Amino acid sequence: MSTKAIKFIEKINGELQFMGDKSVSHRALIFTAMAEGASKIFNLSLSDDVRSTMNCLSALGAGFKVEKEKTTTRVITVKGVGYKGFTAPETILNAGNSGTTARLLAGLLAVQDFESEITGDESLQRRPMDRISIPLNSLGSKIKLNENKYLPIKIKPGKITPQEITLSVASAQVKSALILAGLHTEDGALEIIDPYETRNHTEEMLGILRVPVGLSPAKKMVVSKKNYPKAGVYTVPGDISSAMFFIVLALIAGEKLTVKNLLLSSERIAALEILKRMEGNIEIIREETGNCGRLGDIVVHKSDLINTEILPEEIPLIIDEIPALSIAGLFAEGGFLIRNAKELRLKETDRISAIVKNLKACGVDVEEYEDGFLIYGKELKEKGKFESFGDHRIAMAFSVLAALLNEGGLINDYECVSVSNPDFYKQLDSITVRGRS
Repeated sequence: MSTKAIKFIEKINGELQFMGDKSVSHRALIFTAMAEGASKIFNLSLSDDVRSTMNCLSALGAGFKVEKEKTTTRVITVKGVGYKGFTAPETILNAGNSGTTARLLAGLLAVQDFESEITGDESLQRRPMDRISIPLNSLGSKIKLNENKYLPIKIKPGKITPQEITLSVASAQVKSALILAGLHTEDGALEIIDPYETRNHTEEMLGILRVPVGLSPAKKMVVSKKNYPKAGVYTVPGDISSAMFFIVLALIAGEKLTVKNLLLSSERIAALEILKRMEGNIEIIREETGNCGRLGDIVVHKSDLINTEILPEEIPLIIDEIPALSIAGLFAEGGFLIRNAKELRLKETDRISAIVKNLKACGVDVEEYEDGFLIYGKELKEKGKFESFGDHRIAMAFSVLAALLNEGGLINDYECVSVSNPDFYKQLDSITVRGRS
C-alpha cells in the first residue's frame, strides 16, 4: 500500500478545468455506441470508471478512437452499432470499480438477443445489484445474481413488456437502467414513475419528458423505441463532483479559484447551493446550455462558513459530494449533520464509516448514525494520517483535510483517485501557494 504526503497549504490562487463529468461521460459513450453510425464526443472523462464502460462497449462490438488524449480538447470518435446491433462478447464483461457501468449495462444487455455476464473488482462485488435485477426481471428480463445478490450478473435474452413501474429506490443508476431497457419496447411504451429527485442526465440527453404526477413531487417518463439515440456530437461539461474538493479547499484556504466549463445542470449544483447557504462566496460568471446540460464558469473566494440544515430531499442530489461537504462542515461554525444518507454505506466503501474513522483519527468529535453522522468542533491534530479505504472520494476529501492541517498529513492507498480524477494531485499542486511543511 503506497502513501502520499500532503503538505500544508497556505492559500489557493489559480484556474482549473476538469475532464468531462463522469456521469455524463458514461451516458455519452453508451448512447453513441447504441446509435447507428459515427458520433464524436468532446472532453470525455478518461477516468478508470469511464474506461471500464468503453472497454465493455468495445467488447460488445462498438468502435472507439481516442484522439488528443492528453488535452481537454480531446475527441473520441465512436462507431455505433444501431438498434440491437451489439454482438455477444467473447469474455465476461468487467466493470472494474464502476457501479454505473455495471448497472446501466445490465439494463441495456437485458434486452439483447444473446447471453452475457458482468463482473467487477473486489469492491464492486460487494455492492448490491438486486436493486437492478428485481425491477428489470419484473418487466420481463432474465437476470441472475449470485447467492448474495451481488456480481457477477448473468443475463439471458429477455423482452420488456410495456407497463408502468414505480422506482422503489432513489437511484439515477436504477432509473437509467430501466430507461435503457425501455428504449427497446416496440409494441407500446414503458412508463417509469420516479417519486424522488434524482439526477436526470439520461432523460435530458435522450429528450425524454418528465411529466408531473398529480400534485405529488413524482414524475412520469414514457420511454419507447421512439427515444432511441441517434448519432451526433456530444460535448461533456467538466465534472462538478471532482471540482467540489477544490471548491471546498478554496472556500477555506482562499484566496481565489476559477473553475471553467463546469457542469451546472440544476440536479448537479445542489452541493454548490448548500455551500452558498453556508455563506460560501461562489459566483457563476458565465452560463450556457449545451447538449449535455448547462455549463459555465465559477469563481470561488475564501469565506467564513456557517453550517446549515441539509434537507432529506437534497441527499440523493449530493450523495457523491458528501465527503467533500464534510470537510467544509468541519471548518464551519456550528455542527455539520448528515442524516437520511444510508446509501453512503453502499458505495465503493462504507463512506459513513470511512469518514467517521478518519475524522476521529484526526481528533474530531464525531457521532455516527446508521444513516449519517454529526461533526461538531474544530479541535484538530497538527498532522493527520488517513486511510482511503480504496475509495477515490474518501482519498480526495482527506487529502484536502491534510492540506489544511498545520503539519499536513499522509494518505494511504492514494492511487484510487484515478477512478474519477487521475489528475487530482497535479491540479492540487498547480493552484496552491504552500506555507510551512
